[in-house]
Amino acid sequence: MSKFRAYVGKNGELVFPEEYSRRYGLEPGAQVYVEETAKGPRLRLPITHLNKVYIEPTNRCNLDCRTCMRRVWDEPLGLMSRETFQRTMEGVKEFDPPPAIFLGGLGEPLFHPDIRSMIAQAKSLASTVELITNGTLLTRQMSEGLIEAGLDRLWVSLDGATPESYSDIRLGAMFPDVVNNLKIFHNARALTIPTTPSPFSRYHNRPELGIVFVVMKRNIQDLPLLLPLAQELGAGTVLVSNVLPYSEEMGKEILYSRALNNVLYQSSWYRLELPKIDIDEATKRPLYEAMRAGHSVSLARGCWGEGNDYCPFVENGACAISWDGQLSPCLSLLHSHKSYVDGIERFSRRYAVGNVNGCSIKALWREPEYLEFRERVQTFDFAPCSCCNGGCSLFVENEKDCMGTPFPACGACLWAQGIVQCP
Repeated sequence: MSKFRAYVGKNGELVFPEEYSRRYGLEPGAQVYVEETAKGPRLRLPITHLNKVYIEPTNRCNLDCRTCMRRVWDEPLGLMSRETFQRTMEGVKEFDPPPAIFLGGLGEPLFHPDIRSMIAQAKSLASTVELITNGTLLTRQMSEGLIEAGLDRLWVSLDGATPESYSDIRLGAMFPDVVNNLKIFHNARALTIPTTPSPFSRYHNRPELGIVFVVMKRNIQDLPLLLPLAQELGAGTVLVSNVLPYSEEMGKEILYSRALNNVLYQSSWYRLELPKIDIDEATKRPLYEAMRAGHSVSLARGCWGEGNDYCPFVENGACAISWDGQLSPCLSLLHSHKSYVDGIERFSRRYAVGNVNGCSIKALWREPEYLEFRERVQTFDFAPCSCCNGGCSLFVENEKDCMGTPFPACGACLWAQGIVQCP
């Protein structure tokens, strides 16, 4: 975590170093949202700054996972055309500094025949380029190709740490094969010199490796087993997310039936502030009972309740582009789908601002309606649908809420409540 000094100007303005002003979009006239927290003010990035673009190379996949949205939708499948990808790259070039690029969506990116050239072209823009995969197609040739193309980080979805639990979720995949592929990748990145070096290429283990683990009742026991495996594979990050159920069956697997309403995760005047402390046989039971006593909890100066009503996509200046070129504010709104919250079926309609084939990314990013939407999300001007748990008839879709908020209404979004996470 880097640190830098800003200073206060003669009129009370906060002045950042030029490098950081460019990086975070703090240009003259930009409006910055400041939130007061228990620990002082928190600065939020301006909604006018595009920082990251999620690109979906395809929504096709070689697996049929229990947790996948593709099981419950009725949308066409396809591959991003070279023309659409080229239009996307032309749009990215218009931004200075260029945004980071993340290749992934609701399909398997390595399924696209042009994926290596996509990475190389994206990397030529000096952007950070990441990709997520299920790991089944990560052969030695593919690993070397990704590294040579200049990939900065590879994320691998690994929802089990034993053959039995993994194959129970990742239907069509074999755990030993995926682990072997990751070992090949781990060895290849130590031997291959990228043709497009990153600023970090002088260090070992480039691209970085991250593991994504979707946790639920049927695999929670695998989490402790996954951590040493991730370390053995050279993974620098293990990102754990709850499951978003797209079927009634998966709805029975959630581990957050009380978390949305638990005082433990709320910002409240009645707080329990804990220091860094050993978690062992002497402390684990007293700590558990203390945290379940009806307090808002802060651990080592980090308040757990400050992750509420906070959209990771809008806050990080992100947008998402589907395989057919439609630009959406986030991955959740990239495709129409149904999900289940506390056993209640809910339909989320896709929200597309426009298509990159007919309009530049910069023009779409600056659309007044889209700007207004991002401002509404940053202030989170929505009804608290995630806490109501289907308390009214409007909960069953994202068209509007009981406060009169127009489509898309995001009050029930589990990403915004820190329940579901994406890289």
